Amino acid sequence: MLIEILVPEMGHDAKEAILVVWHRQPGDTVAAGDAVADVMTDKVNVEVASPASGTLRELRAAPDDKVAVGAVIATLESAS
Repeated sequence: MLIEILVPEMGHDAKEAILVVWHRQPGDTVAAGDAVADVMTDKVNVEVASPASGTLRELRAAPDDKVAVGAVIATLESAS
């Protein structure tokens, strides 16, 4: 099953963030909770965690891209 990895909520005022770095690349296996990317706003830096175990399939944003809170930034093929 394909699972979307989203930019997490980062507080009341945050509407967008900047993708800082990818920790994983397409084809990498990840466990639920593994950090796959870092995003930042002017107030906070946040690790984006994998919502499930599986294989990272697609990255939809590049470092330095502005990404909206709730936007899909990657897809994961679930292990189950």
